[in-house]
Amino acid sequence: MTDSPEVGPGALVARWGPRVRALTGGHPTVVDGAFALALLLIGTPHLIKDPPGHVLLGWVLQVALLIPLAWRRRAPFTAFAVVAALAFVQWLGGVLLPTGDLAVLIALYSVAAHSTLRRLLVAAGVVELGVAMATDQWVPRVHLWKAFVLLSGMTTAAAVIGLNMRTRRAYLASLEDRAARLEKERDQQAQIVAAEERARIARDVHDIVTHSLSVMVALTDGAAYTLPTAPERAADAVSKASEIGRQAIAEMQRVLEVLRQDEPAARLRRPQPGLSQLDALLTEVRTAGLPVEFVVAGRPPAMASGAELTIYRLVQEALTNVRKHTPPGTTARVRIEYAPEQVDVDVTDDGRPDAAVPAGRRRAGHGIAGMRERVAVYGGRLTAGPLPDGGWRVHARFEPSQLEVTR
Repeated sequence: MTDSPEVGPGALVARWGPRVRALTGGHPTVVDGAFALALLLIGTPHLIKDPPGHVLLGWVLQVALLIPLAWRRRAPFTAFAVVAALAFVQWLGGVLLPTGDLAVLIALYSVAAHSTLRRLLVAAGVVELGVAMATDQWVPRVHLWKAFVLLSGMTTAAAVIGLNMRTRRAYLASLEDRAARLEKERDQQAQIVAAEERARIARDVHDIVTHSLSVMVALTDGAAYTLPTAPERAADAVSKASEIGRQAIAEMQRVLEVLRQDEPAARLRRPQPGLSQLDALLTEVRTAGLPVEFVVAGRPPAMASGAELTIYRLVQEALTNVRKHTPPGTTARVRIEYAPEQVDVDVTDDGRPDAAVPAGRRRAGHGIAGMRERVAVYGGRLTAGPLPDGGWRVHARFEPSQLEVTR
């Protein structure tokens, strides 16, 4: 047995409400004209059953009072002025038409809903004057004040309902505008996040590739040099180069996992390197032929994993630059100092730039720029440049409170 489709009032409103709003908003004159015609058809039986004293004038006013309502949204104050003028003619002719009174209230509502407050005050004043004139002409003296209060209440209700509708439309328009702005801001934020993620991946790939390849090249060059005289040492160097290559591939896979939409679980991702892996990094660099002194002063604060990765990549890139741009025999020194007010990371070397490398090459490329971007993410400052007595220095300074914040 299948469920029957829902046909309640709520379902009908949900189904046809948007279509009705689109129709009324796209063709207001047609809709309002149809509304005026419906009022005419509703009032016609009453006019036939109880015709006024001036029959011809009554029929003319019956039609004329409703025609301006077709433009009540496009030109609300003009439509009201025409209706008010015809109502005055009705009063002068002594023709009592309930449809005419309804047309005046609808025109007043339209001014309140679609025109300015100043025009609404003018229109309300005109209607109140008409109420006073109508009650004085058609209402017995004994019921004069009751009729005046009743008609004045209807006038006030028409104006208040129109104001409420205008306020509601303005509120809905503001919500739609806010939703559009939020959607645009969300798209812009998503683009910014995507650009930052691409930049981060590019930095990680650069650091991994340049460091690993430089160490592998150094090991294979050493293996080729020692192969004729010490094949065992050459074999060890080749084995070490192979191990570093596999480690680089594993790191590349971890970095590029964020680009794969079909990776099911974060448990498959291995953690990014941090401060605890610095010793292994320095061992690789020393194995590749660059003597490195490592000094740690102070006690490290509790850091976010991203902050540890930043310091690791900073040391890695700085030592890779030493390998790339200095001659054999160069030594390097890595010093990390933890203090309550600041954390300093300092990487220096005593080598002069390789004569085969063009002047300024050491500053070129994306290495230093990538280090500066990484350091800036955690509110730090990076300086890089030659030392007075030769050599090169890369120095980064952080505030401990910035490193503790997970970003």
